[in-house]
Amino acid sequence: MTKPEAPDEVCWIAQTLEEVGFETWTVGGAVRDALFGIPSEDWDLTTRATPAEVKRVFGRTIPIGIDHGTVGVLSRDGVLYEVTTFRRDIETTGRRAVVEFSDTLDEDLARRDFTINAVAWHPLREVFHDPFDGKADLKRGVLRTVGDPGDRFTEDYLRILRALRFAGAYQLTIERKTWLGLTASVHRMDILSPERLREELERVLTGETPPSRSIALYAASGVLGFLYPELDVLVDFPREPGSDWFAHSLRAIDLLSPRRPVLRWAALFQGAGEHEGYPGAGEEGTEPHDLALRRSTAVLERLRSSNAIVSEVPGLTQWIARPPEPEASDEELRRWLSAVGRNTLNSLLRIWIACLRADEVCVGSLTRSQFMELCRRLRAISQSAVPLTVAELGVSGRDLIRMGYAPGPHFGEVLDHLLDRTLEDPSLNQPALLQAEIQEWMQHKESHRRDHEDPRKRDPGSSFKTGTLP
Repeated sequence: MTKPEAPDEVCWIAQTLEEVGFETWTVGGAVRDALFGIPSEDWDLTTRATPAEVKRVFGRTIPIGIDHGTVGVLSRDGVLYEVTTFRRDIETTGRRAVVEFSDTLDEDLARRDFTINAVAWHPLREVFHDPFDGKADLKRGVLRTVGDPGDRFTEDYLRILRALRFAGAYQLTIERKTWLGLTASVHRMDILSPERLREELERVLTGETPPSRSIALYAASGVLGFLYPELDVLVDFPREPGSDWFAHSLRAIDLLSPRRPVLRWAALFQGAGEHEGYPGAGEEGTEPHDLALRRSTAVLERLRSSNAIVSEVPGLTQWIARPPEPEASDEELRRWLSAVGRNTLNSLLRIWIACLRADEVCVGSLTRSQFMELCRRLRAISQSAVPLTVAELGVSGRDLIRMGYAPGPHFGEVLDHLLDRTLEDPSLNQPALLQAEIQEWMQHKESHRRDHEDPRKRDPGSSFKTGTLP
C-alpha cells in the first residue's frame, strides 16, 4: 500500500488553513489512487473552514460551488485546487443531496459512497484517517458501501455505475450486501440524466484499465438490460462456435487504445445489427448493417452524445461485422470503399485488427490470411487516385455549366452516373472521356423526357441546355 505524496502546493494550502485553526485533510481520487499505487493529480481538500473563511484566508479564489461548500484555491504556481467544507447530508433525492456544513471529518466521510473513498490523508502529519476500514477492504480486494447499501444507492443512483466502474478498474469483488443493494436499485436509475449516464460509460471506455471488466458487470447486474437493451440482447448471442457477440466485443475493446474512444464506442456496438430485435424494437426485416447504424445512433442520441460522436461512431459500427467477401472483385471493393469512405478505412482496419486479435481466428467470415489479403487490397485502392466520391471526379458542376448546361437536380444525377461509371472503370476518369459521357447521358435524358412529355404541354424551348454557351 503506497503512502500518498501530496504536491507541495497542496501541503501549502493545508498548512495555511491549519495555521489559522482550520483542520484540513486531503480526500477523494488522489488518496484512493495512492492506496492502489497509482499516481494521481486529482487532489482535493476538505476542511472545517467555511467557504467564506477559505476566501478570507487566500488571496486568489474562485467560487466553484459555494452552495455545496466548494471554493477553488489558486496555488502559488497557478494550479487550481478544490477546497470543500466538511459536510453532512440532510436530504437526498436519488440524484442530488441537500447538505449542510459540519464540524467533523467523520461526518464528512460518513456521507461518501464506498469505504475505499472514505479514507482521508493528512499531508502534513502524513497519517490516514480511516473510520470505515477502507484500507482493509482494499487489502481484501473488496468494494463495500459506507453503511447500509440500500441507503447509499437510494441517496444517489449514479453510485451504481460508480461501483461497477471502480470494481472493474481496480479488480475488486463487490461485497455481497453491496451487490444485493446495487441490483435491487437498478430499476430506479431512470431518474438519472442522460448526461450522467453517458459520462460514466465514457469514463469506462476511456480508462487505462480494460473496460471489459466494468461492462461485464453492467451485464451481470442488470444495468445493461435496463439502460442499453440494444446491447443486452447480444449477451450469449452466438457469433461463432464457442463465442458470442457481447464477449467478442469486450475482448476487442480491451485491445483498442483508450486515446481513441470513437473506436471503442464503435467496437462496443459492432454486433448491434446481428440480433433480429429486442423487446419493443419493431425493426424486423431490416438489413443487419442498417440495424447496427440505427441502434447505435439511437443509444448515442439517447445519451445526448456530441454531434461528432453521433456522426462518426454509427458510420463505423455498420461496417465492422460486414467486411467484403474475400473473393470480391476490384470493382466490388471500389464500390464498397466508396460507400464506407476513404477516411473511414484506417479506423475500420484498426477495429478489425483488434477483432482478429480478440478471437485469433477470423474477422466476420474471413480467416486470418483472407483478412490480411483484403486489408492489402483495400489499402491499395484507398491510396490510389481512383475516385471514390463525386468530389474526386475529373469534372465538376462548373464543367457542366461551361459545356452549356443549366444548373438543376440533373447535375447531381449525371455526376452520380459518372462516379458509377468510374467505379466500374477507373480509366474513364479523364475530363475528355467524362465530358463525352456527360453529353451521351444528357442526350439520353432529353430524349426520354420528350418521349414521355404530353405534346399539348410541350415547351419548344425547354432543354437541359442554357441555349447559349458562356
